[in-house]
Amino acid sequence: YGFINTCLKSLVVEKYGEETWEKLRLQAGVQDSFLTFEVYKDEITMQLVDKACKILGVPADMVLREFGEYFFEFCKRSGYDHMLRTLGGNLYEFIENLDALHSYLSLSYQASFLFVFPQEMNAPSFRVEKNEDGSMHLHYYSDRRGLCHIVPGIIGAAALDFFNIELSMEIVNQTEEEERTGKKEHIVFLVTQNPVFSYKERNEFSSSPQYVADSAKRIENQQNKEDLEKGKNTVRDRGSSVCPVKKSHWKTIRGIITLGRGKLLRGFDPVYPKSLWIDTKTFCNGLPFHMVFDKELRLKQAGVSIQKIVPGLQTMGICLDHYFSIVHPEVPFTISSIQKFINSQFVFQTRREMMPESWKQRPMLELRGQMIWMESLQCMLYLCSPLLRTLHELEERQMHIADIAPHDVTRDLILLNQQRLAEMELSNQLERKKEELRILSKHLEEEKKKTEALLYAMLPQHVANQLKEGKRVEAGEFKECTILFSDVVTFTNICAQCEPIQIVLMLNSMYLRFDRLTTVHDVYKVETIGDAYMVVGGVPVPVSTHAERVANFALGMIIAAKDVQNPVSGKPIQIRVGIHTGPVLAGVVGEKMPRYCLFGDTVNIASRMESHGVPSKIHLSSSAYQCLKYKNFEMTERGEIEVKGKGKMHTYFLIRNKTATENEIMGRP
Repeated sequence: YGFINTCLKSLVVEKYGEETWEKLRLQAGVQDSFLTFEVYKDEITMQLVDKACKILGVPADMVLREFGEYFFEFCKRSGYDHMLRTLGGNLYEFIENLDALHSYLSLSYQASFLFVFPQEMNAPSFRVEKNEDGSMHLHYYSDRRGLCHIVPGIIGAAALDFFNIELSMEIVNQTEEEERTGKKEHIVFLVTQNPVFSYKERNEFSSSPQYVADSAKRIENQQNKEDLEKGKNTVRDRGSSVCPVKKSHWKTIRGIITLGRGKLLRGFDPVYPKSLWIDTKTFCNGLPFHMVFDKELRLKQAGVSIQKIVPGLQTMGICLDHYFSIVHPEVPFTISSIQKFINSQFVFQTRREMMPESWKQRPMLELRGQMIWMESLQCMLYLCSPLLRTLHELEERQMHIADIAPHDVTRDLILLNQQRLAEMELSNQLERKKEELRILSKHLEEEKKKTEALLYAMLPQHVANQLKEGKRVEAGEFKECTILFSDVVTFTNICAQCEPIQIVLMLNSMYLRFDRLTTVHDVYKVETIGDAYMVVGGVPVPVSTHAERVANFALGMIIAAKDVQNPVSGKPIQIRVGIHTGPVLAGVVGEKMPRYCLFGDTVNIASRMESHGVPSKIHLSSSAYQCLKYKNFEMTERGEIEVKGKGKMHTYFLIRNKTATENEIMGRP
């Protein structure tokens, strides 16, 4: 069930982080989330455990034990705390009633959450034996191999939480008993209890452990006798007062109980009548589904309702195994096997060939109940009820609520379960909707990231965020930045001799390389117009190294252009690059397609450096040269040239970076 896989996910996320879970689930090839009541294949859980061992580098037994400890806490947090605490007053009783809890959960939820497996898939079974030295042997039966290490984790966590006991659990026997029990694995644990508190402190708890020393019991019995004697003396003294009052039997007993230490006596001895005050008919009518059989499985007695459903039981002395098979626990139908698992709840199923003709088309009836061995009669009493979960199952067998005894809680369980099934269906629907919303939200977040990535490619991030929030973006002045322009040599001639698609492919190939370099050198791409490419350093985020960044970017452009083919000549294209440093004004222009633009004479001069440049050369203005002069760049003087609209200007060429390799310039590993 999804409950198990959800618990495993919660453990990994809580202890190792979301990234580890994501890696784990991808390697296991499973989905990210699981529906609580949805049935999933066992292979999913096994695969998750296997991959967890490999990723975390931890042995399987440690992973399973840790999962067992966490699963116990997860069950408590999921609303099963109170149910678990009430299983037994000590560890022996707790383990002894685990199978009963499985049975209940199977009835009410169609599943068995505590130890991982639904009843339809053969839930594990537990049998416990007490030893003379206070230790216990815990027998664990399961049809899944290799999961036994979960048991010490769960039992150990329960013992520490509920009974203040630390456990040592050691595997003393491991066998396969497929023929005898229908289970593939039978593990026997030696359970040794180590109390966390002293004896005096432990006595303060109402659920003290079973292994209290015999000496302590003798002291306790002596205290009971003293309490009883004091109570009798006090009553006797009061009875001989000046005005004696005759007291009833119950008042005397109440006085004894109250006068001791103001609480009930610690010892209890039941009182049995000399003879049984119930006749045979009343017993068979009052318990309509009970059966009594001897060591040879011969029927001695049966309730009236089970006789009505299985008429063959009206013949006393018939062999019970001819009419029923044992569904749970999966043991042979022999008195010795039943005695071995006598603390388990037994489920009988009627055999189709022995049922009346009217039952041939109906689902077989199952009975669930308790086995009680009667030593004096050498017979077994099976106190049971019909195993019915819903009104639909009742109708399928053409039975009625009236067929079940009024005192039998099966009546209430069927009606309550009908309501619970409706609630579970609603819960399942809500969980599915929640999962659908989670997936939609995840997809929405992915689309949002794509949209933001596209927006940030067009505008600086802080500008885009301001526009998203509906704020006005004020223009900003930058006192110093470095601007670069580039274009393709003879681009007009290339366009005249090629198909438009060839031009698009060429420019795209070039711009993809240039765009990657903007990330490598952290410069801002302002725009592209035709074959012209414009970047800036120091805008929109001012930095002192703006000139060095743009210079390294320009060197990368010259290298990258050699990998782009001219569609006319088939040779590498040539580009011109111009760089200038100076102040600019920057701001957002337009509403329909807003652009982050730069304004000022610095832009014009940078453009002139590119247009007056030389193919495959990087043309620098004097201001750009001054910024790079002492920054480990090799530059040569071009001299004075006539610049359109600016007159004579002294310019330079950038040759190389003296300290950076080509791989560093290109951002290669």
